[in-house]
Order: sequence, then structure tokens, then C-alpha cells
Amino acid sequence: MGAIPSGFRASTLNKLLIDEGITYRGSHYVQPELSQSQLSFNDLFLDPDTGRVRARDVTTCVCFTLWSCRMIPTPGVGLQVLSRHVRLCATDGTRVLSNIHTVRATYSPKNPKTWSFSPQTAGILPTLLSGHCFLRCNSDSPELGILFELGVTFIRNSTGERGEMSCGWAFLRLSDDAGNPLPNRTYELQVNGGIPYEKDVAVEASAMRGSPTGMFKQMFQARRQPTLVVKLKSANSHLRTQLSLLPDTLLHCLSCVDLLVLHRQLLADTLLMDRPTMQAADFLFSPVLSTFPLLLDQPDLLDALRSAWIDAENNMSRSQKRDFCFLKQEFVKVYLSSVYFLLHSASLPSHRWADPSCEEQRARVIYDTLSSLKHNQHPSSSSAGPEVFVDAARQHLAFDLSELTFDFLSVAR
Repeated sequence: MGAIPSGFRASTLNKLLIDEGITYRGSHYVQPELSQSQLSFNDLFLDPDTGRVRARDVTTCVCFTLWSCRMIPTPGVGLQVLSRHVRLCATDGTRVLSNIHTVRATYSPKNPKTWSFSPQTAGILPTLLSGHCFLRCNSDSPELGILFELGVTFIRNSTGERGEMSCGWAFLRLSDDAGNPLPNRTYELQVNGGIPYEKDVAVEASAMRGSPTGMFKQMFQARRQPTLVVKLKSANSHLRTQLSLLPDTLLHCLSCVDLLVLHRQLLADTLLMDRPTMQAADFLFSPVLSTFPLLLDQPDLLDALRSAWIDAENNMSRSQKRDFCFLKQEFVKVYLSSVYFLLHSASLPSHRWADPSCEEQRARVIYDTLSSLKHNQHPSSSSAGPEVFVDAARQHLAFDLSELTFDFLSVAR
């Protein structure tokens, strides 16, 4: 009793995130991809008729929802669990083909073996808790699918050591044997123990004892197996159009699509229209492009931008919402007077995964800062006045030129 289940292992996807730097992070995958000659881009083009980002079809574009996890064993006594979550990525069975995205689960202390996603909240649903996701991937592998690794971040009570364990993994192949896309429906995936693709390892040894013979015993045994419930769903025409403007490979939260599209358009404008020549490789002045990718690794700041942008949209007229040039201008203003301000605030602690005290302090600073900025907002604008940036009551980090300069050659994939 109380021992760590036999099928738990050190987290494979978390190790990749730590060891490989930005390679598997969303902040890397929103950057443009250079062509082989490095004189143009593979996945970023403008439509000459509209001046907007040209839509690009990819081999796989799916929307799905993480619904729940059932019968997931608890990690044992002596461990304080800081986070229950699912890390997911596209894979062909041998390679990771996309960024690694993380969705945090919630649970009830009365039923700790059941994990839930996308809880009801007052206000916007935080990106980290949202199980509504999309995947764009241009791989033509017939084995392409989504790998789900269930995990917990913990502190060992006796030593204070932090760590992360995998509670099992599941895989959803996105096509059948004939190569046809999977139909949109709910899938109950068996959660396996061990590291991804390790064969015949149970999450918990007790779940595999004996072979039930009777029908009712078999049904009862099946209900005790660890399961991940995922729902594939269709996208409406507007969402399909929005997704087609994003990078060829990206796995992220559906609630952020509008912001990602605006960032993509600013990227295209700057790299394809504003440079004097396509061969020019000088640094570009763009505080938005130089810092926006950082938000994908700090979901609380991404939520701050979402909240500020929703407030700005609520104050727009219908004609303004249809004017894409106006939307781009307002997006830059909102960005600079919200998360850009926060990114360089000395009072905001550095982001640290699954640190409750740090998360609480960051949430308080973000809320207080956004409330203050909103209070100082000009009546005719969706952004705060310049006086908030020189207010002696607010401390800022030392200025660094990288805050303003976009060096696309160093960040491009």
C-alpha cells in the first residue's frame, strides 16, 4: 500500500522539454521556417490580391477535446502532487513531429483516480486548463497520430526533491489502415504503463492479475483499466479558415487561434512587405514579434493578452471588427500596453512550472497590473496612456535592445 505503481516511469516528454531547449516548445514552432537556400520562407506567403497571409493546406488538421482520464492510480504516499497533466505531441511512432503541448487536469479529492479537463470557471478558461486543442501537421506518414503522456509533478516530502513521473501513455492514430481520416467521434484509449511504445506494461500490476473468465468479470475488469477519453470534432468554416493561416506544424489550444493568426499576419507584413529587399537580413524593429513567442511558454501571460484583447474587441463596432488593418493596429496597441508591459515588470516573478506560490504571486501581479492599466486607459483608445510607463511606483527590468529587435535569422526554424 502506498508504493509508486509499477508502470510509472520518469516522464519522456518532460525530459525532451528540459534537455532540448526550445526545440519542442510552441515558441519555436510559431517562428517562420526558412527554405533550404535560407533566402525565402517555406511556410509564410502573402496573398497578392488581399495582402493577407496566404492559406496553406496541410496533410492533417484536426480539432479534438481531452475529455477525461479514468482509473489513473495515485502516485503513492510520501509525495505531494503539484500538478496532474497530459503532455501531448504529434508522432509517427519514432519521432516527435510537433511541439509538446501541456494541458493541466483537475480532480476531486473524493475521486482522485478521475482526471477532468476544461473546468467551469468565472471568466475565460485558462489556456493551461483547456482541453480543446488543434493539430496541424504536414507529415505524410501513415502512422501519424497523437501521443498522450499522463504525468504528475511532485515534491518528495522527506527530502523536498522535485520531480515528474509519467502515469502512463496512450496513442491515437489519426487514420485507419486504408489511409482514411478517423471519423469525428469519442475514442476511449487504453492507457499503457512504461515509457511510450513500451509493450505489455500495465500502469498498475494489480490491474493485470489473472484472466477473468465470465462475461461480467470481463466487463468489470474492463471498467478498471486506465482510460483516456478523447473526442475528435469538426471545425466550422470560419475556424478552418483561421487554422489554414497558421504554421504548417503546430499543436495548441483552440482559444488562442485568433491571437496566433494576428501574430502570423504581423510576421508576414514585417518579413515580406516591410523589408527593403528579400535578401536584407538586418535586425527589424518589432517589440511584438521579438516577444510574442515567449507567451506560448508562459500561459498565464497568454491568458492576460486574451483577456485584454477580448475587452478591446467588446469596445469595437462591427465595422471595426471587419477592418483587418484596424484590428492589426489595435492588437499592437493592446499588446504593448498589457503583456509587453508585464514581460518587463520587475515585480513579476520568473515563470516556474507547477510552483503554486509562484503561480499565485504571478496571478496577483498580472491581475493588479492589468486592472491598473485598464484604469489609466484613454477613453478613445484600447491602450493605456504613456504615463504608466514612467510611473515611479512601477519598477521595470533593465532595458535590453533585444526587447525591440526581431532577429528573424536566429529564431527561424
